[in-house]
Amino acid sequence: MMFPKLSGARATVPALLVGLLGVLLVLYTWRLPPFTSSVQTTDDAYVRGLVTVVSPQVAGYLVDIPVQDYAPVREGQLLARIDDRIFQQRLAQSRAQLSTAQAALANLDVQRRTKEAGIEVARAGIDNAQAVLVKAQADERRLAPLIEANIQSRAQGDTLRAALRQAEAGLAQAQASETVAQQSLAETLATRPGLEAAVHNAEAAVRLAEIDLQNTNILSPRDGRLGEVGARVGQYVTAGTQITSVVPALRWIVANYKETQLAGMQVGQPVAFRVDALQGARLTGRLERFSPATGSEFSVIRADNATGNFTKVAQRLPVRIAIDAGQPLSERLAPGMSVVVSIDTASAPAPAGPAMARE
Repeated sequence: MMFPKLSGARATVPALLVGLLGVLLVLYTWRLPPFTSSVQTTDDAYVRGLVTVVSPQVAGYLVDIPVQDYAPVREGQLLARIDDRIFQQRLAQSRAQLSTAQAALANLDVQRRTKEAGIEVARAGIDNAQAVLVKAQADERRLAPLIEANIQSRAQGDTLRAALRQAEAGLAQAQASETVAQQSLAETLATRPGLEAAVHNAEAAVRLAEIDLQNTNILSPRDGRLGEVGARVGQYVTAGTQITSVVPALRWIVANYKETQLAGMQVGQPVAFRVDALQGARLTGRLERFSPATGSEFSVIRADNATGNFTKVAQRLPVRIAIDAGQPLSERLAPGMSVVVSIDTASAPAPAGPAMARE
């Protein structure tokens, strides 16, 4: 009579074991006690880099594109060239206008010297008029008693008085001529600021024309590798037209961790990450800095949690991770690659070590 009960008990044990294993599997999968781990992992992580879009600053037809897609380039290397004939003529025109402005300024100096000479002539005229006046006054003083004594004729007295008045008028005229000459010099000198401004304006126009001419050569802004070269010879481009992109060697990782995973994370902690494109190859880095806000705060249209029904959603905070230098596979990393990042929040921050070249 006891055998059926014993058989039922034996059948229950495997079922209990299966149920227990299932519960343990769920706890392990969700990292719940007793399987809680200090290692925080996320697959919401990507390789980032400085992708510089290369565009012209002037408009024109492309006449030469000496580079190809994905080629390595050096800073200052020619990527494309715009037909520069118009810009050369504009530069020649600006230089001619500068020469005209400089000639006008030089002519002002000639006029100034001429006006100064005119003032000297006027002053010499004043000296001459003063000498004539002194002589006329002396003649009048010397002959006046003789005329009163009827020794000299009164007609001679009239002649002396007329000569005196003429000398006085000549002195006044000479003094007025000096005033006019000084006014003329002042007017000439007053035009100098305008002529100097015209020269500076022409110099600036020449410099702008030189810059535009230089900008017909589209150069690489830095060392790196090119993206796709989308321009073609003969294409008309304007300022802002995308020619290609330059991707420098600098790389880093941006991992978007849930806010519930951030406890214990510190700047400087070692980081391990696996790269999908490299068959899960493991590379290392260190936590460099935290974003000042969650990704939702940087979105163009942010959710307003103060309206309608509310469902709490764990937000994600971007974390920047520097890639350790000296890893051969790191050279194969390209911006946009997916990675899986793991950070042991129980580890102590490592001292600052070598990292990939940065800005």
